[in-house]
This record gives sequence, C-alpha cells and structure tokens, in this order.
Amino acid sequence: MAVVWGLALGVGLFLVWWSVWAEPAAGTPRVSSDSRLRVLIAQSGVSGLSPAGVVSAMTAGALIAALLVFAVTRTWTIAACFGLFGGAVPWLLLTWQARRRSIALRELWPDAIDHARSAIRAGLTLPEALIQLGDSGPEGLREPFVAFARDYRSGARFLDALERLKVRMADPVADRLVVSLRLTREVGGADIGVLLQTLSEFLRQDARIRAELEARQSWTVNAARLAVCAPWIVLVLLGTQPMAVAAYQSVTGGIVLLIGLVVSVVCYQVMLRIGALPRERRVLA
Repeated sequence: MAVVWGLALGVGLFLVWWSVWAEPAAGTPRVSSDSRLRVLIAQSGVSGLSPAGVVSAMTAGALIAALLVFAVTRTWTIAACFGLFGGAVPWLLLTWQARRRSIALRELWPDAIDHARSAIRAGLTLPEALIQLGDSGPEGLREPFVAFARDYRSGARFLDALERLKVRMADPVADRLVVSLRLTREVGGADIGVLLQTLSEFLRQDARIRAELEARQSWTVNAARLAVCAPWIVLVLLGTQPMAVAAYQSVTGGIVLLIGLVVSVVCYQVMLRIGALPRERRVLA
C-alpha cells in the first residue's frame, strides 16, 4: 500500500504542477508541426486525440502496469521497470498506427493522383479535381479531401486550403503533391497532367520497392522485439520466487535492473537503426 499511495501522490503532484501553466489565449494560433507528438497524432489519423490525452494514457498505463506487476511480484523495483514499459505502450501504439496508415496511404496515393489527372483532363479546374476526390477517390483518402472541400467552399483561398490539407495529412506524398500544385497555381503551366502522371508512376515504383525491402527487414525488427521482451518475461517469472524477490528488493538488485533496462533500450534502438529503411522526408514541413 505504501507504493500505491506513493504513486497516487506523484500523480497528484504532477497534475498540480500541470495546472499552474496558463492555457494559451483563444486567439493565439497553434501550429501543429511545432510538437513531435502533434505530428505523430496527425500521422496516425486518429481524430479527436490531443497531446494531453496521450500523456494521460501514458500515465494511466504506467500506473496500471506497475500495480499489476507489484501485485504479482511484491517487488517495487520490478514494478517500477514495468511501469516504464506500460507508460511507453500508448506511444508505441500511436507510432504503430502512424506507420500502418503511412503504408496504407502509400498504396492509395497513385490511384488518387490518377483520379485527379482524369478530372483535369475532363475539363474540371484544379480545385474541383481535388474536391471530387472526397466523393470518388480512394476510400482511405476521402476524409481529408472532404475537409479540403469544406475549407475551400467556406471562402478560404485555394493555396490556404492546400496548406491546411498538407498539415492535416502530415504525409510526405501529400507534401509533394501540395507543393507541386502550389507551384503550378502560382506560376501557371499547361503540363499539370504530365506532372501528375509522372508523380503517379514514381509513387507506384517507390511503393513496390519499399514493400519488398520491408518484407525482408521484418525479421530484424521481430528479432529485436523478441530479444528485448524475453529477459523481462523471465524476470516476472523469477519475481514469484521468494529468493529472487529478496534479491531485487535490495539496492544492488535495483541497480542491476536499471542497467538491464538501459541495455535493453539501447540495444533495441541499435537493432532498429541497423534494420531501418531511409525514411521519406517531408517537403517544407
């Protein structure tokens, strides 16, 4: 119970500290690209999620994981380690969702660009070609273009609506498309159809190559996850033994767990970097 009361006191102090900071004024514009967490939320496509919600979920995950492990092992050092793991779960889930959405959009963008090119060839203007993607475009891309149509029809300039679309999607392909259309709009040009066709062919080729490389490097990622999880699963099993509990409750046992935690995190990041593919960079984001 002392650990539970200590965790509750820590959360209470954190909430008090958080409430001291004043909220920004209503008229103060917020730039979504200022925060890495905001960008990650935008990339995940989860609507209605705020950075405060993610932080709250991480705090709750840490408390729940720590309490559950403490109930099993009766060792506060082991519970603290798993509390850190539990706090990282919401961030990892959000990262996984952002990566999953990025892969899905990578397959949809060539079809969406082909739709826009066909609409332009049929005589529609550039804004109308983008608006119709909200009705007849690929299913996974309709919502952002519906929002674009709402912005444009509410009186926003085309370039401003494009910029909002770029921020809303937070996707490298969307950045390329928006920048290309913005330049075409500003300087003029009759080769917009050729530009969109070239971009569509490039995206299809890039998606095919990346899919092959990701399939080959998946074993590296799975091996890294297994190598990190296995020792901590064994630790939970050892935590049910009285001798192990007595060992890890000491200062020396806490230091051993801390060193193991640091080694696990560092080795996991190193293995991910070794097997990682070059990430697509956003354009003027």
